[in-house]
Amino acid sequence: MLQLRPANERGHFQNHWLDSKHSFSFGEYYDPKQMGISVLRVINDDRITAGAGFPLHPHNNMEIVSYVLEGELAHQDSMGNGSVIRKGEVQRMSAGTGITHSEYNPSTHQGTHFLQIWLLPTQRNTQPSYAQIAVSDAEKAAGWRLLISPDGASGSLATNTEARLYASLLGSGQARDYLLAPERLAYLFVASGSLELAGLTLTAGDGVAFTAGTALNLLGKDLAEVLLFDLPA
Repeated sequence: MLQLRPANERGHFQNHWLDSKHSFSFGEYYDPKQMGISVLRVINDDRITAGAGFPLHPHNNMEIVSYVLEGELAHQDSMGNGSVIRKGEVQRMSAGTGITHSEYNPSTHQGTHFLQIWLLPTQRNTQPSYAQIAVSDAEKAAGWRLLISPDGASGSLATNTEARLYASLLGSGQARDYLLAPERLAYLFVASGSLELAGLTLTAGDGVAFTAGTALNLLGKDLAEVLLFDLPA
């Protein structure tokens, strides 16, 4: 069984430097029917203009994942980390007992497009930490590339959450299947392109929630980049 979350029904915030679409309730956008699924609480589809970004701000007891789709995202935090995340790279920040950080677009001419994802932690008040990896298009085109997991399996980022996050690229006519375990839920997010699923055509920004034990059968139309969250029921 599945439940569609169309892209055009998401929450929306926009100012002079940020254009953000919210799959779930966030900030000033509140929908009691869209409060997340399982430990997944936030998927913000953010576009930042050149030379702008989020100033220093605090977080605690949240697992925060950034996935860059276009451009670059510069990161600095109170642990002393400073890095630039580029297209195809994934950053994991475990806020734990508390951390402050900033995120901004370092380019003087190009926009940044990235997904900001929040997941509830398994253990609260842990020591804050940070990590990132680069994942090639070839890895994603070969199947379901594991990005984050509780144990760092298959070259993923070990993360203080019971979620597993996968990414995949599907070319036109290419099939991709996934079978959920009886005790696991899932949320699929289309980052770009389009695909077919259960008679539906999904395009960028669409999301689909799946009940436990569901078999997912995807078929690419235009080159599609998708994220799949495998979540505890």
